[in-house]
Amino acid sequence: MRVAWFGILSALLLSPATTHAADVAAGKAKAEICAGCHGDNGISQTENIPSIAGQPDQYIQWQLVFFRAGSRKNEQMQPIVAEINNEDIRNLGAYFSQLAPPKSSEDNDPELSKKGAQAAAGRRCASCHTDSYAGTKAVARLAGQREEYLVKALHDYKTNLRVGGGVAAMADVAYSLSEEEITALAHYLAHLQ
Repeated sequence: MRVAWFGILSALLLSPATTHAADVAAGKAKAEICAGCHGDNGISQTENIPSIAGQPDQYIQWQLVFFRAGSRKNEQMQPIVAEINNEDIRNLGAYFSQLAPPKSSEDNDPELSKKGAQAAAGRRCASCHTDSYAGTKAVARLAGQREEYLVKALHDYKTNLRVGGGVAAMADVAYSLSEEEITALAHYLAHLQ
């Protein structure tokens, strides 16, 4: 039933017959409410809150749909997504995707990054997230994301607290990760440009 629901949602949201060009200016205006948590220009300064600047358009749209449908839960997000419509979702996706992604800080532990790169290669992370980890279409950008948020997200996938698009793939990948690998992988990805 859930698969049918998301199929219908995707047809409504992404079908060329029912959509029109997104309005970046309207997305920017609507995004003012996002800045309190996700930061000015979508670059978070808050622990465990992701930066959303530079995320792929479809990825932003899908996450908002998952929050709105209740398949992805967050106390702060639920009241916000309850108030947005499909046009808002398209506009927000277009707006955040065109922003410059966060710049990573200098890597203070290259040895940990090396272990993270090995974990990423061993789990074939680039096969979905691209070789540069910039994401594509409905797949998240990981490069430059907040390190502690990446740890949280991997834990949430590992324990099935987080579901959504690609859930089977992420659950399979995260389930087998050790705590050391999660820490190393998050460190590696957070320090990529």
